[in-house]
Amino acid sequence: MHFETRAIREGQEPDPATGAIITPIYATTNFQRRSIDQHDGYSYSRVSNPTRAAAERCLASLENGNYALLFASGMAAEVALLGLLRPGDHVVCTRDVYGGTMSMWKHLAPQRGISVSYADMRSLAAVENALQPHTRMLWLESPTNPLTYVLDLPALAALGRRHDLLTVVDNTFATPYLQNPLEMGVDVVVHSVTKYLGGHSDILGGALVFNRADLWEPLWDQQAIGGAVLSPFESWLLLRGMKTLAVRMRAHCENAATIAQYLSQHPKVERVLYPGLPDHPQHALAQRQMRGFGGMIAVYLKTDRAGVERFCQRLRLFNLASSLGGVESLVGYPATMSHEGLTDAERAERGITDNLVRLSIGIEHVDDLIADLEQALARL
Repeated sequence: MHFETRAIREGQEPDPATGAIITPIYATTNFQRRSIDQHDGYSYSRVSNPTRAAAERCLASLENGNYALLFASGMAAEVALLGLLRPGDHVVCTRDVYGGTMSMWKHLAPQRGISVSYADMRSLAAVENALQPHTRMLWLESPTNPLTYVLDLPALAALGRRHDLLTVVDNTFATPYLQNPLEMGVDVVVHSVTKYLGGHSDILGGALVFNRADLWEPLWDQQAIGGAVLSPFESWLLLRGMKTLAVRMRAHCENAATIAQYLSQHPKVERVLYPGLPDHPQHALAQRQMRGFGGMIAVYLKTDRAGVERFCQRLRLFNLASSLGGVESLVGYPATMSHEGLTDAERAERGITDNLVRLSIGIEHVDDLIADLEQALARL
């Protein structure tokens, strides 16, 4: 089946008890057992739940994976991967990465005796140079948050295999509609399903998707024993969101391409980073690796922090908010939002300057969005 069909049908057969077309919300903690030593696949909802299982099956199909596990948040999914590491292990993480991920490496990893180094993963040589004798994992994002850099996933996965490393990629920005990292050799795909997969800014959740059978038991333990599982109701909302992922992503991509072109020619804009623009440093790679360029744009304005504040306050359709990937357009300020945990020097080193804003382009009419940007830019 094609992607659009799988998003609506996979894991979502009519309910055998009632014939309901839509998967029910199994809002139950307990399931009756056949006997003291036998059940029908479900016993306790922390361990397994039919609504969550349906969403996991659907997402695994969309990522062309064999297994998917859903967690209570994107960060809960990321922390679960720490369970694959041991004291003394080392991780190499892409330098441009979500601020919450950096907080995990800064605060939680040291508690478990895990160390991390950052590398500009646009350079394979930089990754090689960052490897240490006890390196066990490569942590990637592509496109990256917030600067939309695109990493060569097949090449990095091959590097990981040569060094016997686990390769993980956060695929939140791209979604499985635009790229499938497992097919490029990556071991584990991470999602914040809060974003595009849910798509309506009304759920909080995370996911791990993978093919390797040897990862199933240790990661299932992290989900079932760790207990940070996605609730039945939010699993049901995720199923609803994934049904329209394809049509939403087409609209996100189309709007973002138009707006990125508009902003790149605006006299009050210093620079636009969007993989779909020919001047993006990895535009050719994005063309080869992705089926579209996504809905996220990084914009450097010709102003200072006070000017950015005026710009954000003047916007009417772009809401100033921390998240991304919903049907509504949002503007974020990485310096005090997604990457507020960094020092001034760390932000400067990564290009997260005071004049940077991150736009999550929604699916409103593009003319209305451009008009909103125009009136706000006029007030700089």
